[in-house]
Amino acid sequence: MARRRVAVKRKILPDPKFDDLLVARFINNLLKQGKKSVAEGIFYGALDAVGEKTKEDPIKVFKKAVDNVSPHLEVKSRRVGGATYQVPVEVRDSRRTALSIRWIIQNAKARSGRSMSEKLTGEIVDAYNNAGGSIKKKEDVHRMAEANKAFAHYRW
Repeated sequence: MARRRVAVKRKILPDPKFDDLLVARFINNLLKQGKKSVAEGIFYGALDAVGEKTKEDPIKVFKKAVDNVSPHLEVKSRRVGGATYQVPVEVRDSRRTALSIRWIIQNAKARSGRSMSEKLTGEIVDAYNNAGGSIKKKEDVHRMAEANKAFAHYRW
């Protein structure tokens, strides 16, 4: 974390197919070793399969899935008088979407399936239906914040 200046937030361009910033952020988190075309192929293939599975607009399904996964509270460690407390804090909007994107990708990678596109399809559909590993992760984070509500007065 910089002490002198605030880090400059870079602007990212929307993706070429849907002209959407959230999709561009997701693809950028999905890519490995700079292979953006491969990541785009995986994501667009997954969205096509989501559209076939749900019979709805795949972009709306994707946005709803990301929204369902995004946490509202999380815990941060705070050291007070030699003891470390887990203090519940609200999550900023940018961090909220970043966490939800990261959780969807992590849980998609952990799934069993043939291709990453199929795994991602399953995770997006599960997140849209409020099920799956990424929703479980969100509930765990919320449960942890709820359990440590007694330390909320240590918020800074």
